[in-house]
Amino acid sequence: MAPQSVYIHIPFCTNKCYYCDFNSFVTNNPQLIWDYLDALESEMELTFAKWPVQQVKTIFVGGGTPTFLDQAQMKRFLEMVQKHLGAFAAPDLEFSMEANPGTTDKDKLRLMRDMGVNRLSFGVQSFDSALLKRLGRIHDVEQVYQSIDNAVSVGFDNLTIDLMFGLPDQTMDIFRDTLHKAFQLPTTHFSAYSLKVEENTLFHTLYQKDQLPLPSEETELDMYLLLIEEMERHGYLQYEISNFAKPGFESRHNKTYWLNEEYYGLGAGAHGYVNQERHVNAGPLAVYLQKCKEGLPRVEQFRVEEKEAMEDHMIMGLRLREGVDAQRFERRFGKPLREQFGAIIEEEVAKGMLEWKDGGVRLTRQALPLGNEVFARFLGE
Repeated sequence: MAPQSVYIHIPFCTNKCYYCDFNSFVTNNPQLIWDYLDALESEMELTFAKWPVQQVKTIFVGGGTPTFLDQAQMKRFLEMVQKHLGAFAAPDLEFSMEANPGTTDKDKLRLMRDMGVNRLSFGVQSFDSALLKRLGRIHDVEQVYQSIDNAVSVGFDNLTIDLMFGLPDQTMDIFRDTLHKAFQLPTTHFSAYSLKVEENTLFHTLYQKDQLPLPSEETELDMYLLLIEEMERHGYLQYEISNFAKPGFESRHNKTYWLNEEYYGLGAGAHGYVNQERHVNAGPLAVYLQKCKEGLPRVEQFRVEEKEAMEDHMIMGLRLREGVDAQRFERRFGKPLREQFGAIIEEEVAKGMLEWKDGGVRLTRQALPLGNEVFARFLGE
């Protein structure tokens, strides 16, 4: 069956955050953006001609900062999406777009709402203005409130916020205050991640020079445990290691990844998984634009063999609090879960890291901060 989820990458940003290693570019050249949209449409046409769409249940537009597009560019982009995917949209389509506070005026938000976007993901990260500056973010706390108000005023009622912890000079009190302020907003979902110092970022350079004062591992763990406790107390259920939602507002698009289902991936640097093959698109804009003139902008493509697919299924599925469903595993691979991974699972059950529940296996609560240690057990040679 054709993928039912679509990821589209818009790589442009107002500035590069100090921790960011995503495929993103700062530009003040409007023509480059128009050229990119032309190339993106070319990729859409070739992709959907080769792997025809049957039904689309989720669309996710990430970046970069998709709302960096101005009004005319946003209109052109959404018209492309409607042209190629509109006829295949499921009645309950989840159409998400990432947004940065300060890049979402009412007119742009109204355009997005009118053209099908029904879920916004705001990259807030913190409600401490000094810390936002430390991260290289361009917005302040007041712009967060204004952006949320604008979104609600034009009709958005499915709003998610990204938060970060384990940040330079972030204390428990600062993080607790961020959570307190976040819960005052009309949000339906939170994603909350600890900082990872990635190569090719300013933070990595500072870290190597011992100039990045990060909280201790113990403090970072305390932040994560506080996060879980406060989310549950305010009615946000933890449905994945780093994601919390009001009942019924879980990210259906991201569950595509965690259930290891296939999806179309479009845009510079995007990854996709179609017809049992994973692919990676060219990241640098000049390379992506040129490749789109010649055909599909692939720089890597490989078939996922069954053994690897089963490992991926376990590693991604165990991120979900519901865990890996044994019947789903057997339907997909034709092999019982216990037969394929029973020895590993029982070892981890004995350690208190995994548990059998409701016809499947999942991380125990105590294993949530140590998930990577469990996931590694399922990696092959």
